[in-house]
Amino acid sequence: MADQLLDVKGLNCPLPILRAKKALKDLPIGSTLQVVATDPGAVKDFEAFCRTTGNQLVESKAEGKIFSFLIKRTA
Repeated sequence: MADQLLDVKGLNCPLPILRAKKALKDLPIGSTLQVVATDPGAVKDFEAFCRTTGNQLVESKAEGKIFSFLIKRTA
């Protein structure tokens, strides 16, 4: 269970990443953020985002056209 849920369904790049970045900034280190998106590009975007920011992509999954990402704030 994530500490916070961020629903960015219906938004396209770069909005899901920008909203996730803002939400993570407000969470304490060690907390998790669950992001739910519909943009297929979000899969690669969140992988790159976590790699470049130092946060951990704990889980990435797709259920139909819904993409879910669990990100742990480590930086």
